[in-house]
Amino acid sequence: MIEESLTLQKMQVISWIVLAVLILGSVVIVSPAFALAVFVGGVISICSFWVSHHDVTRVIQSVTSLPSLDERKAQAQQGQKGYLLKFWIRIVIIGIVLLVLIKSQAVNIFGLILGLSTVVFTITFISLNVMKHYVFRGRR
Repeated sequence: MIEESLTLQKMQVISWIVLAVLILGSVVIVSPAFALAVFVGGVISICSFWVSHHDVTRVIQSVTSLPSLDERKAQAQQGQKGYLLKFWIRIVIIGIVLLVLIKSQAVNIFGLILGLSTVVFTITFISLNVMKHYVFRGRR
């Protein structure tokens, strides 16, 4: 049960659900312009998480597919360097996009921050769910 709740694909689905709830709440409580900013931030956050997931999966598959330990070590080092390079490129691109959005005042900054927190909310929600399982149902 817990293993199923921890899959990254499930986390991505829950992230989209959390984003939808945040957008609907923003439209009702604040304004459509604020909701648009939440949407933009959420899409940036979820897409970055998705790309990171695929990069990590690719590195792990390339390492585990090799037969010898020495080849695995070499591939792991190479994969780690490639992953870190892609990670920093992604961070720079996100930074540039956020800078343009904020400088142009195209979106509400607080809505953008709320949307960027979508994956954090998802991880918190899943962590609390797992903790609830351990505390109230016992470890299985």
